[in-house]
Amino acid sequence: MKIGDREFEIGKHTYIMGILNVTPDSFSDGGKWNRLDAALKHAEDMLSEGADIIDIGGESTRPGYGEVLPDEEEMERVLPVIEAVKERFETPISIDTYKSGVAEAAVKAGAHLINDIWGCRYDEKMAGVIAKYGVCCCLMHNRKEPVYENYLEEVADDLKKSAAIAKKAGVADDKIILDPGIGFGKTYEHNLRLMNHLEILAGLGYPVLLGTSRKSMIGLTLDLPAAERLEGTLATTVMGVMKGCAFVRVHDVKSNKRAVLMTEAILNAK
Repeated sequence: MKIGDREFEIGKHTYIMGILNVTPDSFSDGGKWNRLDAALKHAEDMLSEGADIIDIGGESTRPGYGEVLPDEEEMERVLPVIEAVKERFETPISIDTYKSGVAEAAVKAGAHLINDIWGCRYDEKMAGVIAKYGVCCCLMHNRKEPVYENYLEEVADDLKKSAAIAKKAGVADDKIILDPGIGFGKTYEHNLRLMNHLEILAGLGYPVLLGTSRKSMIGLTLDLPAAERLEGTLATTVMGVMKGCAFVRVHDVKSNKRAVLMTEAILNAK
């Protein structure tokens, strides 16, 4: 899979997507990187620690966050950062948005991947934007309410539908990544069960991105605030590597990179 100018060897290695939230209110690091100089320093630090992709987001998407940020305000937050990161660093850039207008502006500014937490099912124009510019996309599983009859099967089916929407719009198979959506449209028990059965996504035929970093599943299990969830995150990253995930999306790049490399060394031992 090619993202920007970089080739990713899917199936041979788990890559690191570093999170760069330029928001004042993200659940774990809101307000830390929403100045341009701070955002660039954090991007530089993550790349030096082993990040393979920088994922830039301008709106908090934590569950229960009801306000929808106007496109213009979201663009004001993310576009200068995308442009500056593109100018200073040779790295694939992801835009974390579910709005087609923001996504299109971000791609024009230099983003190479659209990371949509609604998997092309919130904004009917999103798939068309992805296809128009030939960029990659990460389509996440999400629901407004965590109501299921056959939980694991429905998660897989929902992701199939997202991929089908993208393909119908003209997005190529080799441009699609799927995300099981840990922490979105799921109960605590749902999240744990899906983590234990990530292999169900392998049969869908697309690379999988796992995003569990500092999430409530870890906080509820260990009774810890967001800032103290590193060890729990590392446990999920190791499981992600063992289950064949192509990417992990994380806040703490250095520690997760080391966990990935150690896990891969064990799995690849003769």
